[in-house]
Amino acid sequence: MSVMGKYSLLVFDWDGTLLDSEAQIVNCMQSAIGELSLESRTNEQITSIIGLGLEKGVAQLYPKMDMKLVIKTAQTYREYHLYKDKTPTPLFDGAKEALIKLREVGYDLAIATNKSRRGLDKGLSETDLVDLFPITRTVDDTHPKPNPQMLEEILTDHNLEASKALMIGDSEYDLQLAKNTKVDGLAVSYGVHGLMRLLKQDPVGFIDKIGQLPDWLENHG
Repeated sequence: MSVMGKYSLLVFDWDGTLLDSEAQIVNCMQSAIGELSLESRTNEQITSIIGLGLEKGVAQLYPKMDMKLVIKTAQTYREYHLYKDKTPTPLFDGAKEALIKLREVGYDLAIATNKSRRGLDKGLSETDLVDLFPITRTVDDTHPKPNPQMLEEILTDHNLEASKALMIGDSEYDLQLAKNTKVDGLAVSYGVHGLMRLLKQDPVGFIDKIGQLPDWLENHG
C-alpha cells in the first residue's frame, strides 16, 4: 500500500463514522427531553438530526422553541453526555486497526466534527486515539458543518490543496462539507444516514465497513 496516490490527508467525521455513538446520543437527548418535560420525540426523529451542531439539531427537533430553551435543552443534553449517561460508545469494528495502518504508511489523519471540543477530547482519550489526530476541528472551534470553515482550516494547517484531501463521513452534512470545500467525499453506509441519502451528495465512493478504507484507498485513491 502506498500513499503516492491522489490523497495524502484523510479527514474523518467522529460520531457514526469512527465511534458507534448513536445509542448514546439518542439516550442523552431523550433524557434531556424528559428532564425538561418537552413534547416527546421518537428515536428516529433524534437520529435524523445527528451530525448537525447541537443547538441547530434541537431547533430542528422543535422548530417553534425559543432560543433560550434551545440553549437550555442543549446544555442539559451535554450534562448527560459528558457526565451522567453510561451507554457504551465503542469504536466501530476495525476502526483503530485501519487508522493505525493508514498512519503507518504515511497518511495524515484529521477530524472534523460538529461535536463539542470537550466531547471530542473525551472520546479521543477514552479510545486512545489522541496521538493519531494532531489536528482536529469541532463545532466549538469554527462554524458547524456544512459551512466550509472547518475543513478549510484543516487544509491550511496542513498547507495542502483541496484535491489532496478526502473527507470520510456517515451523514449528508459531512459530504456537503466536502463539496463546499471542493474536497472529495467518501460515504460510509453504516452510520446514521442511509446510503441513498448519502449518494445524493455525489461522493466519490462508499464503504460498508471502516476496515475497508485501506483497501479502498489502494484501489481508488
